[in-house]
Amino acid sequence: MIRSLRNLIRLLRVAHILARHGALAPLADALEAVGARSTFLDFAKLLFGRGRGSGRPGERLAAALAELGPAFIKLGQMLSTRTDLLGAQAAADLSTLQDRLPPFSSSIARATIEAELGRPISVLFASFDDRPVSAASIAQVHFAVLPPQPSIEGEPENGAKVTGEVAVKILRPGIEHAFRRDVDLLRWLAEIVEKTQPRLRRFRPVEAIESFARQVEFEMDLRLEAAAADELGHNFIGDPTYRVPKIDWPRSARRVLTQERLTGIRMDDRAALLAAGQDIDQVLTRAAAIFFKQAFRDGFFHGDQHPGNMVVDEEGRIGAVDFGIMGRLDKQTRIYLADMLLGLLERDYRRLAEIHIAAGIVPETESRDMLAQALRAIAEPVFGRPLNEISFARLLGQLFQLAETFDMQVPPHLLLLQKNMLMAEGVSRQLNPDLNIWTLAQPLIEEWMRENRGPEARVAEAVAGGVALMRRLPRLLTALEKAADRMAEPKPPSSLAAPLGTPWWAWAVLALALGVALFR
Repeated sequence: MIRSLRNLIRLLRVAHILARHGALAPLADALEAVGARSTFLDFAKLLFGRGRGSGRPGERLAAALAELGPAFIKLGQMLSTRTDLLGAQAAADLSTLQDRLPPFSSSIARATIEAELGRPISVLFASFDDRPVSAASIAQVHFAVLPPQPSIEGEPENGAKVTGEVAVKILRPGIEHAFRRDVDLLRWLAEIVEKTQPRLRRFRPVEAIESFARQVEFEMDLRLEAAAADELGHNFIGDPTYRVPKIDWPRSARRVLTQERLTGIRMDDRAALLAAGQDIDQVLTRAAAIFFKQAFRDGFFHGDQHPGNMVVDEEGRIGAVDFGIMGRLDKQTRIYLADMLLGLLERDYRRLAEIHIAAGIVPETESRDMLAQALRAIAEPVFGRPLNEISFARLLGQLFQLAETFDMQVPPHLLLLQKNMLMAEGVSRQLNPDLNIWTLAQPLIEEWMRENRGPEARVAEAVAGGVALMRRLPRLLTALEKAADRMAEPKPPSSLAAPLGTPWWAWAVLALALGVALFR
C-alpha cells in the first residue's frame, strides 16, 4: 500500500512534466498503435492538459525525459532501440538524448575521488582540471595528468600501462538512491501494464524493466565498466585500426574510473576529417570491420557507439570511450545473424524466413511463404539505391509492423545490436551518403561463415570433439564397467532378469551409450 501510494505521487509529477512538454500525446498514440489504451494517460491529459512543447513528438518526449532526471534519460536511451513500440522517427529522436544534466561541483568530484582511492588529489595526480568535460546521466568526466613517477601503492615502477593525460570518470552523488526510486516506479507500472493490457504482454514490459535495472546497476559500478573496457581492448590487441583506452587500475574503484585519454576528431565530423587528410571511405571501411569483429568474431560489442563516443586519431585509428553498455552474442546467435544478413544481401527471402523460424524469433506455426513475401516487400525497394535515397525510418517501421502479424519475439541483445547498426548507418550517411556501409561488411561476413560453418570448420569441430571424447574415455569406460557389474548382480528368483551372466539387454544399453558418446 505504501509502495503504491509513493509511486502514484511520483507518477503524478511525471505526468505533469510530460504534459508540460506536450509528450503525453505521443505516448498515448504509441499505445493505441499497438492496440492498447491507457486510462491514466487519458486522465493525465484531462488533469494537466496536452501541453504545447515544440518539435516532433519524439523530440518533445526526449525533452521531458531529460527534465525528469537520470533514470528517465537512461530509459529514453533504452526506448530508442524499440522502434516496435514508438515508431522509427520517435526512436531516432530519443537516440539523440545525450547526457543533458548539469555538472556537479568539482569539490564533490574531488571528495569522491579521495574517499574512494584513500589518497589526496595531489598525490594521485600531477594536475586535475576542475572543469568537467562532460556531464552524463550517471557520471561526469574530468581530465587530469598523472605524476611522472609512481606515486601510489600497486602502480608499476617501470613500463606503467597508463602515463601522461588521463580521463577520470566520477559517479554522481546520490545517484544510486535516485535510480532505485524511479526504477521501482517503472517496475510497478510494468506490472500493472502486464495485468491490464494483454496486447502489450508480448513486449514483456516487466522483463524489459528488469533488464534495464540490471544494466543500470552494472553502470553504477565503474569497476565493471573498467573490466569491460579491458576485455574489449584485449580482443583488439595488435589491431592497428582500433583503440580502446587503457585502464589505470590503481586509480579506479566503484565510484571512480581512470583511463587513458584519447584524442581525435569526432567520427561524424566530415569537414574536420577531410581537413586532417583522412580518407572518408577508408574510415568507413575500418568502422565496418570493427563492428563485425566485435559482433561476429568476439560476440562482445560496444553497446553505445554514437558519434560522441568515437573519434578518429591522426593515424586514422578509430577510438572508443564509455563502456557502461556492452552487448554479448553467443555463437548460435552469431550464426543466425550471419545467415540472416547474407540471406538479405543475396535477396533469398525464403531462406531468410526459414532462418527467423529456426532461430525461434518467429513461431513454427507461421507460414514461411507469407513471411518470405513480407520480408521481400520490405527489403526489395532498398536494393541498389544509395543511402541518401533510402528511408531507413520507413524500412524499420515496416519491419517491426511484422512483429504482431507474425508474433515475432525479438531478444533484447538483438535490439541493442540493431541500435548500434542504426548509429553506424547514421554516421555513414553523414560521411558518404553514396556508400552503403553494409556492402563493406559482406566480405567479412562471408569469410566468418567459411571459417565457422564451412567444411574445414566442421572437420575441425569433429576433431575437437574426438579429442575431448578421448580425454573422457577412461572415465566413461570405468562408469560403463560399474554399470555392467550392477546389471550382472544375481536377482531374486521372482526377478525377470536372466539368472546367469549379463542379460543381452544390458549389453545393448552399453552399446547404445557408447554409440551416443562416440557419434553425438
